[in-house]
Amino acid sequence: MADPSSYRPKPGQIPDSPGVYKFRDEHRRVIYVGKAKNLRQRLANYFQDLAGLHPRTRTMVTTAASVEWTVVSTEVEALQLEYSWIKEFDPRFNVKYRDDKSYPYLAVTLNEEFPRVQVMRGAKKKGVRYFGPYGHAWAIRETVDLMLRVFPVRTCSAGVFKNAERTGRPCLLGYIGKCSAPCVGRVTPQEHRDLAEDFCDFMAGRTGTYIRRLEKDMTRAAEEMEYERAARLRDDAEALKRAMEKSAVVLADATDADLIAVAEDELEAAVQIFHVRGGRVRGQRGWVTDKVEAVDTAGLVEHALQQLYGEESGDAVPKEVLVPALPEDTEAVSQWLAGRRGSHVSLRIPQRGDKKDLMVTVQRNAQQALGLHKTKRASDLTTRSRALEEIAEALGLDTAPLRVECFDISHLQGDDVVASMVVFEDGLARKSEYRRFQIKGFEGQDDVRSMHEVIGRRFKRHLQEKERTGEWEGASAASGPVPGPAPSGPVPAPAAAFPGSVPAGPQDAPQDAPQDGSREEDGRPRRFAYPPQLVVVDGGQPQVAAAKRALDELGIDDIAVCGLAKRLEEVWLPDDDDPVVLPRSSEGLYLLQRIRDEAHRFAITYQRAKRAKRIRSSPLDDIAGLGETRKQALIKHFGSVKRLRQATIEEICEVPGIGRRTAESVAVALAGAAPPAPAVNTATGEIIEEDDGGSTS
Repeated sequence: MADPSSYRPKPGQIPDSPGVYKFRDEHRRVIYVGKAKNLRQRLANYFQDLAGLHPRTRTMVTTAASVEWTVVSTEVEALQLEYSWIKEFDPRFNVKYRDDKSYPYLAVTLNEEFPRVQVMRGAKKKGVRYFGPYGHAWAIRETVDLMLRVFPVRTCSAGVFKNAERTGRPCLLGYIGKCSAPCVGRVTPQEHRDLAEDFCDFMAGRTGTYIRRLEKDMTRAAEEMEYERAARLRDDAEALKRAMEKSAVVLADATDADLIAVAEDELEAAVQIFHVRGGRVRGQRGWVTDKVEAVDTAGLVEHALQQLYGEESGDAVPKEVLVPALPEDTEAVSQWLAGRRGSHVSLRIPQRGDKKDLMVTVQRNAQQALGLHKTKRASDLTTRSRALEEIAEALGLDTAPLRVECFDISHLQGDDVVASMVVFEDGLARKSEYRRFQIKGFEGQDDVRSMHEVIGRRFKRHLQEKERTGEWEGASAASGPVPGPAPSGPVPAPAAAFPGSVPAGPQDAPQDAPQDGSREEDGRPRRFAYPPQLVVVDGGQPQVAAAKRALDELGIDDIAVCGLAKRLEEVWLPDDDDPVVLPRSSEGLYLLQRIRDEAHRFAITYQRAKRAKRIRSSPLDDIAGLGETRKQALIKHFGSVKRLRQATIEEICEVPGIGRRTAESVAVALAGAAPPAPAVNTATGEIIEEDDGGSTS
């Protein structure tokens, strides 16, 4: 536990202008990001008597080891930079909302030459128009089916579309009139795009124009005695009306608004959002969060607005946003929303009428979502806590291991040796921090040496980062606790650099780089060097001893090590002749098994990918007459191309389906020479071919 006074900056060093600040822990990991109108006043609140601080704030400042800041020119810029840093660094003490379920959207891929209407989940993509979210995917499909009568936009996949282009025949929807069939040229690309844009306009709430147009065309067709066309237009109008009826009318004045409600207790909060377009509820979604920082309802609303509109722009931001409490910097947030939309956005609390009544409904949904979440999580949270306590007790640890790293080795008979590192925090997988290694110090089946190499490489990186952090702290200690001099006046924050922070120095590309490509601001892999409380290896006493020896060689003695053997699920500790046997019903054993199995899955997935890549570029590919079946039989029999290259012709002939002529071709090809010329019957001039059994004719 750090003493905040040890890194407290002098008041004169902190500017009194708007800005964003970061608290870092002893490992240089960002643990909290905040913004302020006046940096000097805001930061002074964190360095009061610990007894007077909120418990969550007290935990944060005692976990931190340094504080940095960036000066900006306006409060709106501070809001934007705060959102960017929270998204980049994922600080553990900031409120982070997570969806309480996966919501489907109705998406129109306007970024394609022929836009497609489909159901989408997950992260939003650039150039795609989204509507929703919806409660169920089937609700989207029902709506789309009704609207395709009027807006026959493409809904097929890329494969189906290309196949129709190749054959010149549209799919079933093209034959029944629910697709304009751009794949076979019934409409031009521009005509199809116009249909897609009309579809988007209708979904965005501009419904009256199209229905009035259809009814007008229907009347004209009837007057001209085109009764079949009039009947079709009548059915089209009815289909659009039925699609509209699926969205209940909640506001009579055709309002475009988002309503946000919050339900909270001391530990958690739930947020519900209703998206109202054209007076109808077009989508609904919910978030839940742990209250890891001292935050009130206004703060929760501000965080929700940042997450909801941080990546949005244009029509995705409505004209009106109704909230239960206004953020502290209401004017700055309103300006930020207006910048996202491109026009004025009204941010207010509804006081009366239909909007207040609808807010009550949204609030009731938030209360139900919080109650349901707490019911689901109670047993899970209790189980994880009990599992960590059981592990700590069994291994003799002082505290529960909140961060556990597990290592596993994978290979195929000594070839393509790889290793995996998986990370569990608070009993949950942190897949963004998984790492994978190529074993390059030697070849062969030696899991012990491989484990020693991987542990050594991982924690050597940890020590290098720790040394760099020490150099940085030594440099900053000479000039005060703040990394850099405070600017003399307000300056805008540049996009790629962060004033007020000092990089750790130039560094070569890391050997074991993170697979997700995420980097700290100085180019280092994010959180790779953050040490665990417990290292688990997949194996028994030899692997545990190798891991412990690697840590001892690096002088690391504050990280516990254990191994989990597959045969009897025994837990091995360094220097112990007998394993620790946990009860089969133990939650601690179950958690260790989950971690070990995840490491094994991650390692074998990587190993198989490497092996498949190697086989795809195998020297066997260039041998004429050697198909996939025979290649797989050879690799299966010998285990690798390396062993096949060392085999004799007689040994190759032992493989089922491989005759002598084929074996000679394989041996010559792998030796680097050209394959022998085919045998020719001198009497007839015919090539003597070889059959599967190796006999010749």
